[in-house]
Amino acid sequence: MLKTTPTHFLLHNQPLRILSGALHYFRVPRAYWEDRLLKLKAMGLNTVETYVPWNLHQPTREVFHTHDELDLSSFLRLAQELGLHAIVRPGPYICAEWEFGGLPAWLLEDPRMQVRCMYPPYLQAVEAYFGHILPLVKKHLLSEGGNVLAVQIENEYGSYGTDELYLHWIEAQYHQHGLNTLHFTSDGPEKHMLDYGTLPHIYKTVNFGSHVPEAFQALRERQTDQPLMCMEFWNGWFDHWRESHHTRDAQDAARTLQEMLALGGHVNIYMFHGGTSWGVMSGANHIHTFEPTINSYDYDAPLNESGEPTEKFHLYREVLQAFHDHPLPALPAPLPKTACPSIPLKKGQNLLESLLSLPSQPSIVPFPMEDYGQHHGLIAYTHTFRHSHQQAEIRLSGVHDRAYLYRNHTLIGIQDRTDGAKVWTVDFAVSDRFTVVVENQSRINYGPLLLDRKGITGQITLGNLILHHWEVRHQTLQEPEQASSPFQAGNGWFQAELVVPETPQDTHLQLPGTKGYVWVNGRLLGRYWEVGPQYSLFIPAPFLQPGKNQIQILELEHLHIRDLHFSADACWEKPATLSLH
Repeated sequence: MLKTTPTHFLLHNQPLRILSGALHYFRVPRAYWEDRLLKLKAMGLNTVETYVPWNLHQPTREVFHTHDELDLSSFLRLAQELGLHAIVRPGPYICAEWEFGGLPAWLLEDPRMQVRCMYPPYLQAVEAYFGHILPLVKKHLLSEGGNVLAVQIENEYGSYGTDELYLHWIEAQYHQHGLNTLHFTSDGPEKHMLDYGTLPHIYKTVNFGSHVPEAFQALRERQTDQPLMCMEFWNGWFDHWRESHHTRDAQDAARTLQEMLALGGHVNIYMFHGGTSWGVMSGANHIHTFEPTINSYDYDAPLNESGEPTEKFHLYREVLQAFHDHPLPALPAPLPKTACPSIPLKKGQNLLESLLSLPSQPSIVPFPMEDYGQHHGLIAYTHTFRHSHQQAEIRLSGVHDRAYLYRNHTLIGIQDRTDGAKVWTVDFAVSDRFTVVVENQSRINYGPLLLDRKGITGQITLGNLILHHWEVRHQTLQEPEQASSPFQAGNGWFQAELVVPETPQDTHLQLPGTKGYVWVNGRLLGRYWEVGPQYSLFIPAPFLQPGKNQIQILELEHLHIRDLHFSADACWEKPATLSLH
């Protein structure tokens, strides 16, 4: 077991300076785990830290996955084989700019759900999850011959709640499952965060990106007899849609790392390599308004999204070399990358046609998608008018997160969650169909608004009347649709065939249209949106196959480009191909 002194960790009674980097196994293709871990070691780190995403491992109450990119056991074993220690943060809440902070959306099927506290149905769900994941972690503890140094209790709880009993309950669960190792908490250095985020007897760490002496002093005031550790050194930052891409000056970040280590601190660099939030797993924030996060988790980290060393990597390597009595390992050879040739698109069904072809269920009013057992994707609510209305005033409240309004098959408007309640003035004839298609843009992952249900969470009214009787349809985005007709601009399903040589290489698909989703060989890469700052989607070589590869697109608004374009590197500037012509 890892032991502590006022200034050092002791491993096998020898001093250990923890030099760690965050690398989330679920954000990196499994075939690239070794490449990324070798680069972590080559930068001068001796430990890898990872979160564990409950919602990926347990997408439904009945199913628990540990395959492919979710094989945590294989990830930890590989790290050990490469000579790396590990720190594991199993949640149940992880934040991580990840959908619902890692909590599974099926929790929200309970209309009274309360999370991260002693609410019994929540605790029952966590207990079942721990029953799967904690025995797996236990196999990799130091006491079992593994490489796991420490396990975190919850995550930044001082930024959320005040339920001390809940933290004790998690600690008891760890002991019950035999996780007899160092337990720790991590919080910001602010007083209220350290007041509520930890327990008196638990090892405490702090998270920050600058002002090192002040942060360590705040920690030292709470914990006088333990080593100082920054569990999250924020050396970059994440991006929301509609923002500019965040970067941090590499020289400044390296100076801060040097300062932290000179003060005797231990560190976990967050992130060493961010990778990608595949599919619909990028989260959202809501401080003053709703801000969904992009799929790229580049984070301006030492390794960029596609795993290439940056200036920050090389500056950190110079700083970290001083803490080793031998030359650092050489970097692995760079992975090949390419800009694939442009390929033409074919057209399939329009968005509304596709949705209306799905099975429907009646609903007295529009409820949030969780009430229908749906967790992600699009939900369509259709009302058929029994009377005509001239200049009808339609109001939508509680749009989570972006609604497309149709009268019959004509789009009459778009209402975003950031717009608040709006009034739409529309003429309706008898038997006209009014359809509201709502896109879930990911659940909030931080703060008091975690219980972020999707679809229509308020009401749809006609003047002062509540509109009753709707047909509800679900597009969960699990399976893309085929497209075979000639190209036609608009929304709906599109398809292209990418032919790659015998050995696929990494590439980036430039965003094809206004707003939508992209699949490669049936795997959902993620979202695109012309508002930026992300203007390409990373396609790693392991997602491709020699020969023909199918690319499918669901465009929600307007795709006008006949050909798909690729680049060798990520695009953080709007490509010329996105300009209307």
